[in-house]
Amino acid sequence: MQAVKKFFQTLIRDIFDVTFTLFKIMIPIIIIIKVIEEMGGIVLLSEWLSPIMEFVGLPKELGLVWATTILTNIYGGLIVFINLDMALTVAQVSILASMMLLAHSLPIEAAIAKKAGVNLIATLIIRVGGSLLFAWLLNVSYQWGDFLNQPAVTLWQSQTLTDTSYLAWGLDQLKNFGVIFVVISALLFTLKILKLLGIEALMAILLRPFLRILGVSKEATNLTIIGITLGLSFGGGLLINEAKRGHISARDIFTAIMLLNLLHSLIEDTLLVMLIGADFYTIFWGRLVFSVLIVALMVQVIKRLDDHFCERYFYRSVAQ
Repeated sequence: MQAVKKFFQTLIRDIFDVTFTLFKIMIPIIIIIKVIEEMGGIVLLSEWLSPIMEFVGLPKELGLVWATTILTNIYGGLIVFINLDMALTVAQVSILASMMLLAHSLPIEAAIAKKAGVNLIATLIIRVGGSLLFAWLLNVSYQWGDFLNQPAVTLWQSQTLTDTSYLAWGLDQLKNFGVIFVVISALLFTLKILKLLGIEALMAILLRPFLRILGVSKEATNLTIIGITLGLSFGGGLLINEAKRGHISARDIFTAIMLLNLLHSLIEDTLLVMLIGADFYTIFWGRLVFSVLIVALMVQVIKRLDDHFCERYFYRSVAQ
């Protein structure tokens, strides 16, 4: 009984901590988006990004979602997506979700990778370039097989307002916040249950063979798995500490960080983008296979390059 009480006390504290932090980020974003919309900025930005979105089979307006995700995080991108209130197919949502999963929070996460000794340009290429490549491959595959062309169903949608006043808009945003609070609560509860059931531990066991194939050393394997399941900030932070102590080579750090750039928060982020109607097999297994193949190819290329060349253009040692 005491364990159950502690479980819910921790859950409630986590829910309020997470939602308070998110709302501090989201509220300014929503206001900024409203100002941009009123000034016609959304149309302008969409025009700038339209070639990229059309390249992967998405409406040009979704460029704002991806741009927001890159600069802030997935939550920020989802807020923009909800406010756009567009009718999309499961294929389109899955492509957008994949781009958001591979390229988000770049100012923060690229800084973490750089702190671990990974070249900033290499990080940006693998994340932005990787997300575009993955999205293009998905678009070609979906069109070729006519897959997932049914309408996407999101957990919540913005209602079309008959009253276009700022007051009505504000009340609509409050309703959205209420829904988001419920969603985050359910998400955190699910994550805790999965942890109790040992799903995270099972994932770690399943991922070890993949990491060996990529050449990730035994010393870096556990830390990489932490990053894959919990997030780049967690795994990257631990890898930075080990790199500074000289326990893991710069090449191994580079391989691990490159994988984490494409594949991190595998549970939480997957559940999050599924809320907007993304296909599970695409955003989980598709992302997993794509990430492993890209990093495996990169590892083979790095092996054939001179160490001095790699240390100059790809990674550097941060050992103290």
